[in-house]
Amino acid sequence: MTRLNLVLLVAVVLSALALVHSHYESRRMFMALESARKEAKRLELEQDRLQVERRAQATPLRVEQIARQQLQMRDATPAITQYVTAASAADKGGAP
Repeated sequence: MTRLNLVLLVAVVLSALALVHSHYESRRMFMALESARKEAKRLELEQDRLQVERRAQATPLRVEQIARQQLQMRDATPAITQYVTAASAADKGGAP
């Protein structure tokens, strides 16, 4: 009888330890999930901010200002425009 009680006591203790471990793992996984959700939310906000910034940087007025200031580009005028025709390209040895 005492041997059966001892076996049952060991089984109950092992079962209790397994239950505690299971709860610990469940809490640890829940905290990892919450951390991942928080990081995903942060990344989503960062992506939205970067998209707004990209749209602001790519406005036609800003592109034109950069082209004029940094690249020293200017508008094409008839005085500096060169027209190439197919006949003149063939005379110079170009492809037809």
